[in-house]
Amino acid sequence: MCGRFVLLTDLSVIVQSFGIQEVACDYRPDHNLSPGREIPVIIHQDKNRLIGCRWGLIPSWARDPSIGSRMFNARAETVAEKPSFRSAFRKRRCLIPADGFYEWQKLGKVKKPLRFSLKSGEPFGFAGLHETWISPEKKSIQTCTIITTEPNELMRPIHDRMPVILPKEWETAWMDPDNRNPEGLLALLKPYPSEEMTVFPVDPGSLSGIERKPSSLMGF
Repeated sequence: MCGRFVLLTDLSVIVQSFGIQEVACDYRPDHNLSPGREIPVIIHQDKNRLIGCRWGLIPSWARDPSIGSRMFNARAETVAEKPSFRSAFRKRRCLIPADGFYEWQKLGKVKKPLRFSLKSGEPFGFAGLHETWISPEKKSIQTCTIITTEPNELMRPIHDRMPVILPKEWETAWMDPDNRNPEGLLALLKPYPSEEMTVFPVDPGSLSGIERKPSSLMGF
């Protein structure tokens, strides 16, 4: 599961790191990006573009946007078949830039927040999907979701899911809208190598009130 992440890297570094050719959003670094917020998303439409999307995918066929509150994660194992995600998986794949993500470790009755990131300290891209929903008033809303997979060795003692982090060499293939090879795409949705990641505790006070993990949201 991925319900909170951090992105503090300067926009100029994000642009260079991901080969972004057009910035079409108000980029604001934040240590606490959460579902329901607008977050930066990288899509490929003839060129790499950085756009803003509400985190929580609203399928194009949804009657109202409330479904998005439950769609902030998509499971790699079912993303190609689930009605909520399969169209976006075929045609609208994206990267969601991040510096790290949070998970909580249960120690007795206390839950302590941990931050997972790359040992290199470099920003990375979550594998994601994006969608456009048109409201009854004809208002267009851009939304997205982060794909999760089974945990690697570093994550396994803490949680049974982790977000898919794509290695640099896989980013182009993932975002390419002309890539219609579902087996090849699904093969990219693997746990990131634990030996290239690090984890450290963070001050609970700095993240006060950000944990939100009801069991009803765990199945996506």
